[in-house]
Amino acid sequence: MRKHRTPEQWQALVDQQRDSGLSASKFCKQENIGYASFCNWRKRLSDPSTNDSAGSSEAGFLDLSSLMGSSHSSGPGWHIVLSLGNGVELRLSQNG
Repeated sequence: MRKHRTPEQWQALVDQQRDSGLSASKFCKQENIGYASFCNWRKRLSDPSTNDSAGSSEAGFLDLSSLMGSSHSSGPGWHIVLSLGNGVELRLSQNG
């Protein structure tokens, strides 16, 4: 029977394995834990960019002001092409 663990329980197991001095595979055998699940959770918990982002519908923004260059004396004049795949492109232009 599968045991469902919370992220906090997985973190405790990851910490126990690290402190035990055992390899991950030996620790998982000893604790009767699925090795692939353990490795998956260890990776998820060590990578802060994945925390709370799974299934998130929040939009991210990229500041494109650096693409305009540091010299404003030439006036506004930018051209941005966003390739969306399958030959679809979004083109933005500004004329001074």
